[in-house]
Amino acid sequence: MAVVGGAWSRAGMALRRALSAAGRRCAQRLCSVAPGDTIFAVSSGHGRCGVAVIRTSGPGSGGALRSLTGNAELPPPRVMALRRIRDPHTAELLDRGLVVWFPGPRSFTGEDCAELHVHGGPAVVSGVLRALGRLCGLRPAEPGEFTRRAFHRGKLDLTAAEGLRDLIHAETEAQRQQALRQMDGELGRLYRRWGETLTQALAHVEAYIDFSEDDNVEEEVLSQVDAAVRALEREMAAHLRDGRRGELLRVGVRAVIAGPPNVGKSSLLNLLCQRPAAIVSPVAGTTRDVVEVSLNVSGYPVVLSDTAGLRDATDPIEREGVSRARERLQHADLVLAVLDATSVPTDPDELGAALRSLVPPATPCVLVLNKADLLGGCTGALDACTRGSPLPPTTLLSCKTGEGTDRLLQLLGQQLAQLCGDPLAGSPSLTQSRHSAHLRGCMAALAQYRQQQDVGMAAEQLRVARRHLGHITGHVGAEDILDVIFRDFCIGK
Repeated sequence: MAVVGGAWSRAGMALRRALSAAGRRCAQRLCSVAPGDTIFAVSSGHGRCGVAVIRTSGPGSGGALRSLTGNAELPPPRVMALRRIRDPHTAELLDRGLVVWFPGPRSFTGEDCAELHVHGGPAVVSGVLRALGRLCGLRPAEPGEFTRRAFHRGKLDLTAAEGLRDLIHAETEAQRQQALRQMDGELGRLYRRWGETLTQALAHVEAYIDFSEDDNVEEEVLSQVDAAVRALEREMAAHLRDGRRGELLRVGVRAVIAGPPNVGKSSLLNLLCQRPAAIVSPVAGTTRDVVEVSLNVSGYPVVLSDTAGLRDATDPIEREGVSRARERLQHADLVLAVLDATSVPTDPDELGAALRSLVPPATPCVLVLNKADLLGGCTGALDACTRGSPLPPTTLLSCKTGEGTDRLLQLLGQQLAQLCGDPLAGSPSLTQSRHSAHLRGCMAALAQYRQQQDVGMAAEQLRVARRHLGHITGHVGAEDILDVIFRDFCIGK
């Protein structure tokens, strides 16, 4: 047995030396690839999982795949192949997994890419990453670098890249729908169409400047440009009047719970988030600071804040809490005004005055009459709210028993749908503040165009307007904003 075991040991050592030599030859071939970095990273997220995906991109991707699999032949493009994955410098078996080869330009980044689908244990993943890091010409990717390379190779514009980032961070159904639509290029196509309109208008104006003296261009061409610019202004103005729907859906609707002390505001927060996020006490003025939680309500993202009870406080700490509550209300997108159902004013005018003391003007509101369990089945408080001057959507609720929760969620869903809109309906919504800023700059330039008496100055304003649209999609002067966009990506994206 010792002789047989020794023979097997010698054979194993010979095999390891052969594999190691083959790995070194593959690594040497990798060092002779075309210039340019080849990057690698885990693309499937970190932590223990069934399968982890490790991605490479760059001219050395093919050599890296050959080196780790010990196979001189690459698998057929875009076809998964089962391979043994080894460290090319030691010939140590790291895992047995699936590999995919994506030759450029038909890949996500437009470069040669490879993927290794390995078991997701930390030891396996770190072993493969270590092996890749030892190869000449490969380095770990920076956050968002895969997507940035895709942008530079024309695989997607900046709006689509932002859509991809939003899809990665999407937590609700509506966020996913909006991000997918933007990643598919709808928003980018809209802005490119506007840019093409401005390009055509600018070309006509410059043609008039260059050739009007030769009578080759009629003066009515300027009237056609003016009509096109006016139509574009109307379309942009409508786009900017979307009430921040896309941005609200992307970052979350800021909803604030407000009301007098001891009406059940903290109990309402705990009821909606289904956990004891805020301290509840029968002592008035328990909540001093703002307590904030993120929720998914009817598929819409909500950042819900519980605030201090609004009253003329004498305690300096409570007074600071009231000040913070009022400041948060000034920035609210939606207010949940909570009143005690057992003591709510029955006079509509008094009730309206109570609401105005809680809710800033023009801010959407849902009126919640809490402690309905103490009414003994009497709905007089709710009936009083339906008489007289129109009031916001109103519902009875018992935070103690949960009665009325479904109706409250229904009203909340309706308000959120009005604020965020349907992400699948109509033209795509604005999702980024930088889009709004550049569109306003574009419209300002178009307004200046209409005021110009000199045709040459009018042409310059068209160029400025066109440049603003190019900044949004990345087709004009995008380098200064690339870092801001791509820094929020995960590594491996």
